[in-house]
Order: sequence, then structure tokens, then C-alpha cells
Amino acid sequence: MQATENPTVSLKKEDFKNEVLKDYKIAVTSRECSLLGRREVLTGKAKFGIFGDGKELPQLAWARAFENGDFRSGYYRDQTFMMAIGELTIEQFFAGLYANTDIKEEPMSAGRQMGGHFATHSLDEKGNWKRLIDQKNSSSDISPTAGQMPRLLGLAQASKVYRHNDLIPADNGFSNKGNEVAWGTIGNASTSEGHFWETFNAAGVLQVPMVISVWDDDYGISVHARHQTTKESISKIQAGFQRNEDGKGYEIIVVKGWDYVALVEAYEKASKIAREEHVPVMIHVDELTQPQGHSTSGSHERYKDEERLAWEVEYDCNAQFRKWLIENDFATDDELSALEKDIKKEVRNGKKAAWTAFINPILKERDEAVQHLEKVANVSDNQVFIQPLISKLKETKEPIRKEVFETIKQTLRYTIGENHDEIDQLKAFLSDYESTIQPKYSDYLFSKSDKAVVNIQAVDPVYNEESNEVDARVIMRDNFDALFAAHPEVMVFGEDAGEIGDVNQGLEGMQEKYGELRVSDTGIREATILGQGIGLAMRGLRPIAEIQYLDYLLYCLQIMSDDLATVQYRTAGKQKAPVIIRTRGHRLEGIWHSGSPMGGIINLVRGIHVLVPRNMTKAAGFYNTLMASDEPALIVECLNGYRLKEKLPVNLGEFRTPVGVVETIKTGSDITVVSYGSTLRIIEEAAVELERVGIDIEIIDIQSLLPFDLNHDIVKSVQNTNRLLVIDEDVPGGASAFILQKIVDEQNAWRYLDSKPQCLSARAHRPAYSTDGDYFSKPSKDDIFDKVYEIMHEAMPARYPR
Repeated sequence: MQATENPTVSLKKEDFKNEVLKDYKIAVTSRECSLLGRREVLTGKAKFGIFGDGKELPQLAWARAFENGDFRSGYYRDQTFMMAIGELTIEQFFAGLYANTDIKEEPMSAGRQMGGHFATHSLDEKGNWKRLIDQKNSSSDISPTAGQMPRLLGLAQASKVYRHNDLIPADNGFSNKGNEVAWGTIGNASTSEGHFWETFNAAGVLQVPMVISVWDDDYGISVHARHQTTKESISKIQAGFQRNEDGKGYEIIVVKGWDYVALVEAYEKASKIAREEHVPVMIHVDELTQPQGHSTSGSHERYKDEERLAWEVEYDCNAQFRKWLIENDFATDDELSALEKDIKKEVRNGKKAAWTAFINPILKERDEAVQHLEKVANVSDNQVFIQPLISKLKETKEPIRKEVFETIKQTLRYTIGENHDEIDQLKAFLSDYESTIQPKYSDYLFSKSDKAVVNIQAVDPVYNEESNEVDARVIMRDNFDALFAAHPEVMVFGEDAGEIGDVNQGLEGMQEKYGELRVSDTGIREATILGQGIGLAMRGLRPIAEIQYLDYLLYCLQIMSDDLATVQYRTAGKQKAPVIIRTRGHRLEGIWHSGSPMGGIINLVRGIHVLVPRNMTKAAGFYNTLMASDEPALIVECLNGYRLKEKLPVNLGEFRTPVGVVETIKTGSDITVVSYGSTLRIIEEAAVELERVGIDIEIIDIQSLLPFDLNHDIVKSVQNTNRLLVIDEDVPGGASAFILQKIVDEQNAWRYLDSKPQCLSARAHRPAYSTDGDYFSKPSKDDIFDKVYEIMHEAMPARYPR
């Protein structure tokens, strides 16, 4: 490999030597971190390690093409890149390995993710956006294979929106006229995942500035490429995507992972094409190695033969880089050896500093706990049992917080029944300690900013003499119209959302009025519809990602759960993605279009608000609330409600439905009946017939499942009626079990119950087709009547005979 006269536009001849030596230093530093990191895991200081060794050289070339405002959406091999752009120090690398919970020491996730998961800070201390255009950005990584791909699509699409949406101010802090590139990385084996293929196709359709780097080391953990990829080459099988003069497509580049000059040229070329032309690019970085194997869980010597191992030694990218530097007179062997020796020392010192920063706060906490424990031991009748616990804790040179808590709690169990001030002081210490430490592992599931959804005040719909009853879909349409007019950053996309204005006409005429950029159709690809939403929202836009029906949410549920729901949490409040997911469901007919898997959804998407409005006015109010907020949410509209009549408010775009607040839609004295969505209309019909037999039910609309009844209003109803029935069209044990637990356990409604609290749910199977299928599958008016009457009969058999 020979140095060229002009290897890259950005590297001038006179300072080329300094630049390449700088790159070599970063490559060696990163490798030393990987090697020492593995040792830290194997000696027990760290729990698990997964490193970027063998991928150093292409990441250095990539970093040279990466500009301010650009975004990375990668995976856990990209440590060299993060070091090269100045966003990862040696100390921070090891702080991540040790899971330091101090965001200042471990800025990637404050110890919530294992090492190798990287993020930059998009938000300031108050949760407000920083000027992303002035910094290099990395969206927070997730471990699920290829899960980073759908988000990448949205990050790239944002540049297209900013370039062509003239209504957004030029100095917006997020984009410089759409010149930013979204860079994705993925391992060669992970390209077998559906998320990769869906994203790849969608980006080709949308023609967005996206560059995908495929790190190809021939294996997926222990499984060779021949079991992973047709023709054992992702670039060969993607060749049909290659752009030409006849149609749009990709620029596909293949480059050896150990060839420094070729890598720099490849990334400069990719950057220029994507940045200027908004054409997606794939760089297949071939002939890479993975010197330490997949992770600290095993050894690659188990599945690589001697020939492969020998090749990896020779073509290790760092070894090839070193050889190239010497051959081209950039440095001598002695000079590089001296440099390498200094780097080893620097990495060791950085590791020690990171460990000290991690362990010292815990040692201080341990010592304070020991002081209280010894005072208790001195006065306790069980000193003989307590003192060994204290001694063990004191002798532990490298304690973890779990050991401190366990010792305190075990001591308190030994002192049950004893009365001493020292015991009270230990209990007080434990309470304060827990309130200080627990948030380090639990907070930021939701926003803490002033724009958190719970801080958005309700605004009632306003009506006047001219407020006529209209098809409810008109309320949705006109409210969206108001939002688009008021917020140029708002956009909606989904299957049939554009030209026909969605399948229920809730977006009728919006594309014609606001353009295809803001109101657009997509292909049938739910995972990347959601991914578009996540990426767009991470770059300051306000996307509404439409999933046509609730059942189809299952196609993107993994992304909702692993990516969107955890953004705030896994970055300790340093990133957000306030995307709104729009879908429709309830009381549909047939196995494949009538599921209401709410129990599964609400237990998989903690971190996303789940809103279940009973009509379109309530739904529109939720959209308005969320536009004033900075959190993600799922809104499930009632499919059978679009043609029902509702009164048209005059304050469209302004009225707001409160989140986490229930509404009593009928007062009653005999039993509290709780439900949501379309089922409420059936309950209201049953209420009329129940009144004829002297039963007066109180009906409460939950409105939002996550969060649930923040004011605890349902228990106030139960105090008056002393009976509770939860009705839901989900399967038994689904959302109804969640609702019942919230009311009986969290709100302590059991104190006021005179009858057993009960649930009425759908059958365990999915609904059969047709009206009869619905009747015999989900709670009907008759089922509701019978269940309520049965509860009242048990309480007062003489008054309500069978």
C-alpha cells in the first residue's frame, strides 16, 4: 500500500504526516482499551465486555468525513469513531465498562447500558434542545441486532425535510439547509435481519442522505458468512440497488478494511454523494478482523481455524496501518514502538482514574453505612450475628451498592422487635440512602422538563351557536389542518396517509394543501414508519407516524419497546424523541384486523404514553396536548367512531385532553364500571337496560392507560359504590389485569369493596369474523348486563333474584 500524492481533499500534503500519526495514536489507544477492557471483565471488575477491536481503521476514515450536525446510528463496535470525533475519552470508556452512574463520568448512559453503547447529549440540563448543528451527534445505541437501522432512516430523512421545507426558519439549530448526513453501522451478519432490509429499501425509495457502513469480518459471533448471506457478500446481493442513469438507487462502495488510503477516499466519496445529492450510500468494508472474538463470553479460537487466525494476525488493520506508516517514511519502527509504549501507559492510567472515580463514592457510602451498623451492633441483643456482617462489608475492598444494602437490611431483620435510637437512625439512613441511590438506576423513564406531558394543562373544547354536529372524522381532519398551519415542523406519514387522506379520511385534503413532504404515503413497512418517526423527532421535527391498524403495531413493537420507549431512560435524560404514533382499533371484526393486544403493548412500551380516547374530539385533544409536550405517545383512535356524529369545536388545534386523567361519563351509586375506547358505548347501552332493573352504574372512561389515573379518581368512585368491574376487549389477563392491579393494589380500593372486584374481558382467542364473531368473542351488551347483575345478585339476592 503506497501513499498517494493527494489521498484526500481534507488532508493537505504538508500536514498529512501529522494527521496520519494522530490517527495511528487513536487506533492504538482504542485497541489498548479493548485489550485492557477484556482483562477487567475477566478479573471481575466489570460485568461484560464487547469491544471494537479490528474495526479501528475504517472508523478513523469515517470520522474524517463526519461533520458537525451529522448523526450516527450505530452499534457496539464503534468506540474508535467516538474517540476520533472527540466524544469518548479513555476514562469514559472504562467508566462505561464499570457502569458508573454519574453522567459526568459516564456520559453515554450513566451506567444504564453496558460498555460500547454510545450517545452524545442533545439536551441541556433542563431538557431543552442544544444546537445540534454545532456538534457531532450520535443517537443512543441499542443492543438488539439491526435495531438501529429504522431510526437511521428518520435521521437521514430529517435532512431532506429541512432542505425542502421553507416554512422552517433557516437558523433552527438542527440543520444547515439539509446538508447533514446520517451514518449507520452494522455488522455483516446483522444484515440478515429484516430491519436492515426494510430500512435499505425504504432509503432507496425516499432518496435520503444516509451512509451505511457494513463491518464485515466474515462471522456473526461464531457463525460464518456462508450461513448468513447469499454469496457470502452483502455488496454482491445488493448490486441491484446500484444507481445508474435509468433510475434512482444507491451508490455501493466496496473497500478493504485494512487499506487506509482507500478507506479515506471511500468515505470522502460517500460523504460528498450523500451530502450534496441526497443519495443513500452503502460502504461494504470487507476483510476486517475481530481479534478478541465477539465478546468476553467466549473465545474465537473455538470456531476459527489456524489459517484464518494467521490471516487475521497479518491483516489486522492496525498492523497493516503500522506497516504502511513505516513503508512510506511517516515513522520508524522505533518511533512507533515508543509511541505505543506511551499509549499503553496512558490507557492504564486512564483505567485507574476511571476505577477510582467509580469506586470512591461507593466506598464513602459503605463507610457511612458501617458507622451506623456498628452503633446498632453495640446495642443489639443479636450483636453476635450482626458483627460478622459488618466485618465482611468492611473487609470488602471493592464493594458494590448491592452489598451495602443487603448488609443494612439483614441487620434490620436481626433487630426486629428491639427498640433503640441507633436502630431508628439506621432506618432513617437507609431511607435517605435508597431515595438517593434508586433514581440513579430508575429515573428519566419520562421527561423531567417543563414540557413533560403531565405538565400540559387541559383546555376544554369550545362550542358556539354555529357548532354543528359533523362526522367525527371531520373533527380529526380540521384539527390536523390547524396543527399543520400552526407548526411547520409537523408532518404525518403512513400507508394511505397521503393522497387519499388516510383510509378513514381523517387527513382528507391535507397532502394537497401542505405538500407531499409533510403529508406522505409510505410503503407497507411498519418498522421503518416508526423508525422515520424516531429519527425525525431526534432532530427537532414533530412527526406523526401512522400505523394503519392496531394489529399492525406488532410489526414495529420491537422498535417501540427497545428503542423509542427507552430513549430518555437509557440516556439519563440527554436525548428525546417526541414522536406521536397514530393508529386505530377497537371492536373490529376478524382474526387479523380486530386484535386489541393492549396488555402486551402496555407492558412492553413503558416510557411511551398509551392513550385510548373514546371519540374523535378526545383524540384530537390528545394530539394538541402532545404537540405542546416533548414526549412520545401512542394514540389509538376508535375505528368505528369516524362516522358517528360529534359537535365541531371552534378552538381547533387549541383544546387539550389531559393525559393520565380519567373522566366520569355517567354517575351511579351501585357499582363502578371502568373501561375505555369503543367498549364504553356498549357499556352505556347496557346501563340503560340495567336501570330498568334498578341497577345504577357509574361509568368511568380511563382515557389513558399509560399513565393511569394520576389523581386516583377511580378509588373515590369505589368509595361510594363499593363495587368494581373492569371491562376490556383485550384477552383475559391483558389490560384488564393491569387496570385492576392499579385500582386495587396501587389505589388501595380493596379497603372499600363489599364485593369481589371482577374483570370482563374478551375470550382468550382472537375474534372470529362477522358481527356474530364479534358478539361471541368480545364483551357484548348482554355480557355486561349479565356480569353486573350477577355481582349485584351476590350482594343482594333478594333484591336482584335470578
